[in-house]
Amino acid sequence: MTDETKRHADQVNDTVETDAVKTPEAGAAAAEGVAETFADPNPAVSEPDPLELARAEAADFRDRYLRLAAEMDNLRRRTERDVKDAKSYSVAGFARDMLAVSDNLRRALEAVSTEAREGADTGLKTLIEGVELTERSMLSALERHGVKKIEPEGQKFDPNFHQAMFEIPNPDVPNNTVVQVVQAGFTIGERVLRPAMVGVAKGGPKTAAADSETPAA
Repeated sequence: MTDETKRHADQVNDTVETDAVKTPEAGAAAAEGVAETFADPNPAVSEPDPLELARAEAADFRDRYLRLAAEMDNLRRRTERDVKDAKSYSVAGFARDMLAVSDNLRRALEAVSTEAREGADTGLKTLIEGVELTERSMLSALERHGVKKIEPEGQKFDPNFHQAMFEIPNPDVPNNTVVQVVQAGFTIGERVLRPAMVGVAKGGPKTAAADSETPAA
């Protein structure tokens, strides 16, 4: 302690002793002031436990890892689904155009009546057979690329795969049953490439099993 500091402390002590003589309250206040004057300006602060810090940091890293792993798994699944869809449906536009060509071939074949086929000469018969072969080859090529023909005749009308063009009164067939196919429909993978245009029955029984049921005795 320097001489100047010592002299200052002595003066403070004298002031405290003088104030204490005057009144006890003044002496206590002066003593408190002295304690504050010479108190340590940098009191000791308790440091956090290193083990707790390490545990909190490890928990944070684990949470980040789990989140990143979940995001990567979702990304992998989306990528696989996109690649699969690209392989399955990349030829959808081309297949739809080829179906228009196939429809024209079918119309050309239907335009030739049975009588004309039977009385046709060798050249016409060869032409008809060539058109039929071309149609079959085209549909077979489309099927190898996932395009399949819908066979709706005799099935219950399904708006997801069929497009109703008209109704045919027929009491012998259950209602909403496809009884005629105007234009064939096709699917590609699990999607409808083109719905089948059909005619459905109207006026028949709703279910075939309902007529056979009899009440119990």
